[in-house]
Amino acid sequence: MTTPPQPPYGSQPQYGQQPPPPPPHPPATAPAGFGPPPPQYAAPGPGAGAYAPTAAQPPAEGPEFMAVDVHNSIVVDIAGVAFEDHGAAIEFSWQEIGSIHYKASPNGKALMVAVVLPSGQFYECVVQAKPRAQLGEWFAQLAAVLGYYRPMGW
Repeated sequence: MTTPPQPPYGSQPQYGQQPPPPPPHPPATAPAGFGPPPPQYAAPGPGAGAYAPTAAQPPAEGPEFMAVDVHNSIVVDIAGVAFEDHGAAIEFSWQEIGSIHYKASPNGKALMVAVVLPSGQFYECVVQAKPRAQLGEWFAQLAAVLGYYRPMGW
């Protein structure tokens, strides 16, 4: 006595004889208590753009110093001090700077500037002066700009 072979997935209706799909659900309504979005998220009214234009802020004014060579640069301005060394850049705001030191390189051909943070970490940047007379001009300009932003010399 043999039993007829059973399908591997239990009793399934024959191909083409699938049961009808379930009836559609009624349309969902929002739960009570939900209303329109708050004004900051609501769509802008007619004639208003997605982003309202703001009045241009005038740039903050103050003296600037810039020394640049082929690979490096030093910028001192109202925002603070910025170094760029072979494409790597770092910026320091006046609030995070502990002190600033500058001097001529031992060969007298470059300006060396160091920023020291309150933690004791320091960062240095060296810019070559070509012609060499430019180094004297940089010293005068840098002293004036640092005197403006750091009148106490710290």
